[in-house]
Amino acid sequence: MTDKVAILVVDDHPLFRQGVVNVFSVEPDFEVVGQTDNGEAALTMIRQLQPEIAVLDVNLPDMNGQQVMRQVVAEKLPTRVILLTAYDDESQMAYAMRGGAAAYCSKDIRPETLVWVIRQVRQGKHVLGEQILEPAALENWLAAQVDGGVRAYRDPGETYAPLSAREMEVLIYVTKGMSNKEIAALLRISHQTVKNHITAILHKLNVEDRTQAAIYALRRGWIRLSQQDKQSQE
Repeated sequence: MTDKVAILVVDDHPLFRQGVVNVFSVEPDFEVVGQTDNGEAALTMIRQLQPEIAVLDVNLPDMNGQQVMRQVVAEKLPTRVILLTAYDDESQMAYAMRGGAAAYCSKDIRPETLVWVIRQVRQGKHVLGEQILEPAALENWLAAQVDGGVRAYRDPGETYAPLSAREMEVLIYVTKGMSNKEIAALLRISHQTVKNHITAILHKLNVEDRTQAAIYALRRGWIRLSQQDKQSQE
């Protein structure tokens, strides 16, 4: 591997994103081939540029980093994804690694450590925080998370699956404090269908009520206030 590693940087905070780009720019074997501030643009750029590595913030407008990563895997694109997060949450780590992330790191990572992570990922390794996981070790870690009671969005046939598109849509309205009747009217579905979606959401997130579900989603960056506002205008 003598060629430069092509990297895409995705974060909606300009100062942080530029800081990451600056860190990579001084590495002679790194080349930042693109940068953007949202998930949909990131996926488009990954499809077009096919960078070797994409460094994605989990908390992005529109499509979050987890959703982008899963789409990259589903389309069998060659890009390996490194997720950066401000949230220290084992269920999110397990979801990311099970879904196909090459690495999952905190956003307070030291610059030199992020460079090290890039190099490890380029060699085909997985990194969790600052720990290298070989395939067997990764599978053992994931199994331990499940055995330890970490439940992450279960769907039949897929151990770690996100909420469906419709469930995410319902959850956006739940975070706005809307009633089932109001949600049903906006989505043009029955009141009972809304109830069924909310029951599924509570089960998948392992929470007891709508308020806990809303807090869960907001804290993990799945839904943002700007996303709520956009939804209300459509």
